[in-house]
Amino acid sequence: MTGGAPRRLRGVTSPRPEPKAPLGRRTVLATGIAGAGAATLVGSSPAEAAQRAGTPVFRHGVASGDPLPHGVLIWTRVTPTPASTPGSGHGPPVRVRWEVATDERFRNVVRRGVFATGPSRDHTVKADVTGLEPATWYHYRFRLDGVTSRVGRTRTAPAHDATPDHLRFGVVSCANWQAGYFTAYRGLARRDDLHAVVHLGDYLYEYCPGEYGYGTSDTNIRRHQPRHEMVSLADYRERHAQYKSDPDLQDLHAKYPWIVTWDDHEVANDAFRNGAENHDSGEGPYRPRRARAHRAYDEWMPARLDGTAALGDGDRLYRRLRFGKLAELSMLDLRSHRDKQVSTQLPAPAPQPVPEVSDPDRTITGRRQLQWLKDSLGRDRPQWKIVGNPVMIAPLALQGLPDDLVAPVNAVLEVLPDDGFPINVDQWDGYTDDRREVFAHIRNHQITDALFLTGDIHSAWASELPYDASTYPVGDSAGVEFVCTSVTSNNLKDQLGTPAHSAPNLLVEQVLLANNRHIKYLNFDDHGFSVLDITAKRAQMDWFVIGDRADRHTPITWTASYATRAGTGRVVKADGPVGR
Repeated sequence: MTGGAPRRLRGVTSPRPEPKAPLGRRTVLATGIAGAGAATLVGSSPAEAAQRAGTPVFRHGVASGDPLPHGVLIWTRVTPTPASTPGSGHGPPVRVRWEVATDERFRNVVRRGVFATGPSRDHTVKADVTGLEPATWYHYRFRLDGVTSRVGRTRTAPAHDATPDHLRFGVVSCANWQAGYFTAYRGLARRDDLHAVVHLGDYLYEYCPGEYGYGTSDTNIRRHQPRHEMVSLADYRERHAQYKSDPDLQDLHAKYPWIVTWDDHEVANDAFRNGAENHDSGEGPYRPRRARAHRAYDEWMPARLDGTAALGDGDRLYRRLRFGKLAELSMLDLRSHRDKQVSTQLPAPAPQPVPEVSDPDRTITGRRQLQWLKDSLGRDRPQWKIVGNPVMIAPLALQGLPDDLVAPVNAVLEVLPDDGFPINVDQWDGYTDDRREVFAHIRNHQITDALFLTGDIHSAWASELPYDASTYPVGDSAGVEFVCTSVTSNNLKDQLGTPAHSAPNLLVEQVLLANNRHIKYLNFDDHGFSVLDITAKRAQMDWFVIGDRADRHTPITWTASYATRAGTGRVVKADGPVGR
């Protein structure tokens, strides 16, 4: 992402940290854990012995995800013996029992089953529970040899022909363990008014301690495990396990179903189809590394890859989730199929032209996913066509020329990009032909209520999506985009080392707003979470911000709300947050 250090603000490069010396054997992620040869207590099952030895069997919590009208995924990870640590490959095969009930005390169990797991899948459990009722809250739990997990809560989607009054989603992205505590997750977990949580990517980060931490000095508020960049399958597994040891993350997973996609850091910074900025030849071929990262993601995340909960059947993550006639959420994968980003910088006094960003042979989605996205934006779909979009689609440029002037110049010189001089070519601005095809599809088919829900850029934005940004607000908008800020990853304030909302930061915001009149709200300085509320009349995004990321108990406050009225494709300021 943009979120990807060591590159700071997109399009602006900074020196990459010197590589750290290799560390010793990976440390074990556990508390009070015994060695691999720990003896089983006489008369106890391995799981009971592990529990008594101070090794919680369900130490990584429970989770659910990808709700359908009649089904939902439920997930956990078991530690059946002290040696069965994440990524270790140790431990016995076990059979984990699961139950789903309509009540928290499990007096009315409606579904139950047994899931076989072991070291081949890092002792993870991911069951696709079917036969449930639409728009219904359920409770679930897991059992292994007399040990029971915490109870999780989940909810199915409305029936396809239902007309719900509203939908309300928590929205998050970019949670860097080393940059602070996950207070944003705590804020969402304490709410009782959501239907699901949407995570738009960078659920975890690949860096070793000392890289990409808190602020300009990259201070590690908490240190990554393993203590080197994750590259191997064991590394990715161990890092996933570390993130799922966070109590606030565990609480939020247990409270609501999640709908997730990945951005780049789930593999490596600035990933593309055949490589990544943060991957070099010393780390081996890129494709096997990505396959290992995707395998660990499939094991550890409550998401259907290639449409199923099974492992090894593919790693296609883009998918649709429908919520009655009111909305459909189409989650994109903008890393696995894209071409390599073009090289660009921001030399003074003006950015250099980058005509390659408009090359029709370059893609951010891949042709198959682009067609799938256009199908998701069809008039026969539910009212709100929400697109879970890992990187910004709204144009963000300087000194653009109207379309009718760019074409004649390029007919002779071929030097100008179609949509002005892009600032961040890692987002859709680096692949403008794909964006133009999506917007042309919306215009040609007279599609309304297209809403792009975006993460990645560590800042808050509310934007309209102009067909021609250089002449806007003359002309129409293809829809709107709401961008959530980061949970912890550094933003402009952190990268400049300036106080929040100080003059330098405000100046940058004002320059960007002046050059991009379709952008109605911009906040470069805060971290937190958002809440998206959908009704038949409007969609509204509320932004909530936290104080100091280094303080586990930092306060949470509401800061701004913007909405789009049905059928308008325009953004308006709202008076306050919904549901409060």
